[in-house]
Amino acid sequence: MWIRIDSNSGVPIYRQIAAQIEQAVLAGVLQGGDKLPGVRELALELAVNPATVAKAYEGLQLGGVIEQPRGRGTFVLGRPVLEEAQRRRRLLAAAESLLLEAERLGFSADEALAALRAVTLAEREADAGGEGDEHAGS
Repeated sequence: MWIRIDSNSGVPIYRQIAAQIEQAVLAGVLQGGDKLPGVRELALELAVNPATVAKAYEGLQLGGVIEQPRGRGTFVLGRPVLEEAQRRRRLLAAAESLLLEAERLGFSADEALAALRAVTLAEREADAGGEGDEHAGS
């Protein structure tokens, strides 16, 4: 599976699992009806306690991202529709994660913001057909 656990992030493992599954659903990588690995299977694959995966799945089920019909497995419900408040909370959580990681690596908040701006600029240039690439070697 594509889920990656970062034991140094300070984010609880069950939240990392849930966030990555939810992000995959929001991005369309996981579609409605897709079957997820069972709790024990995913726990073994990620080398975590099955209770950790169960807690992640429980949160995803409460959030309307997955369903777990008894005895049939775990399935993606589909792309959730997020309200403005939920979207804003997620954006703030992502920003907080970026700042924590930057601090862990020894960077300031200003340096993290500069990196975010650099990535945004690079994406805009790539979307425009790489117009800014011709001077990259100058």
